[in-house]
Amino acid sequence: MKIQEYTQSKYNFEECMKCTVCTAYCPVMQVNPLFPGPKQCGPDEERLRLKDPYFFNEALKFCMNCKRCEVACPSGVHVADLIQAARIKYDHKPPKVRDRILASTDLMGKLARPVAPLANLATGMGITKTVLDATLKIDHRRTFPKYSGRSFEGWMGRHRKEQAAYEEQAAYFHGCYVNYNYPQLGKDLVKVLNALGVGVQLLDREKCCGVAMIVNGMSAGAAKNAAVNIESIQKAVDKGLKVLTTSSTCTLTLRDEYPELLNMDNTAVREEILLASRFIFEKIEGGATLHFRPDFHKRIAYHVPCHMEKLGWGIFSERILRMIPGVELTLLDSACCGIAGTYGFKKENYKTSQDIGTALFEQIRDIDPDMVACDCETCKWQIEMSTAYPVQNPISILADALDIDAK
Repeated sequence: MKIQEYTQSKYNFEECMKCTVCTAYCPVMQVNPLFPGPKQCGPDEERLRLKDPYFFNEALKFCMNCKRCEVACPSGVHVADLIQAARIKYDHKPPKVRDRILASTDLMGKLARPVAPLANLATGMGITKTVLDATLKIDHRRTFPKYSGRSFEGWMGRHRKEQAAYEEQAAYFHGCYVNYNYPQLGKDLVKVLNALGVGVQLLDREKCCGVAMIVNGMSAGAAKNAAVNIESIQKAVDKGLKVLTTSSTCTLTLRDEYPELLNMDNTAVREEILLASRFIFEKIEGGATLHFRPDFHKRIAYHVPCHMEKLGWGIFSERILRMIPGVELTLLDSACCGIAGTYGFKKENYKTSQDIGTALFEQIRDIDPDMVACDCETCKWQIEMSTAYPVQNPISILADALDIDAK
């Protein structure tokens, strides 16, 4: 198939009717005048790029790949995918050292885990942030996520036999965040699924989903990770297992970015990859029951991450939070937090990142909840840094509210 035919059929940019609703919904356009906007960078410029690569615009780097343009588009044009695909195809500059470090989540996690206390101490020091700002252009105002001294995979290895005893099983794609930064989220998922009578298995092999590599000019590395993940997920699916995730971004990447941006065929497994909150909601709707602590009372504000909006699955997390008797839930207005993974760590993007998130931060402060619920780990980092309110995944909130001794 010719490049032009392939691009038109895959990203349907000719369906664009130039209504500019994507521009109105783009969070970057509202705060950064250097970004021409999703319509121009996507459908408009794609027609020119197909004629001559000369028309590739360096300003495409300002796109956050938040997918809000695609959610808003009335014609279903894959606007953000057009922009990211153009960056992959036409931007031949090698990634900066900074971008390689930020995108190599598995490697950095493996290096940091054995010395987690020292790594956390070092990355929290002002002098370290100053040096990283001056040498790598990682903004000194950014707060770094903490590393765990023990991996989730190690914990699961010690509980493999008890998990195998459950008649019903599910596989878990935990991601690098759970494995290296916050194993407690994985433990919380196991607790909830066990309460529903479901045991948890890990995949045979797992790599970072690759989203950070995709947006940092390392698509070849992302494709290698995708090949490993698709093969492992296929093995789980062949056993009749659903593959669950706890990260909205990992979910979107595994399901949609692999075929759309990396040309990796995941047709046989895509529909078996589910966010855990959807799986849990469907189990409860099917008749399963959970028992909750009578003393659990929380005022919670729920932020739907951009990638969750693209999936259309925010309703499942919202519903399971509303099932908890002691929860007073407020659904926050649709808004981007501004971090977009590694985007907000870069010095040149920091102000844009914070300006985008301002409306969300102010709304959270006005509500003054006990905590914020969110299905995305980088949204968690951004909101906690910018508002000082604690942020928990809905799965962790559900686990904390459970009364596992109740009959």
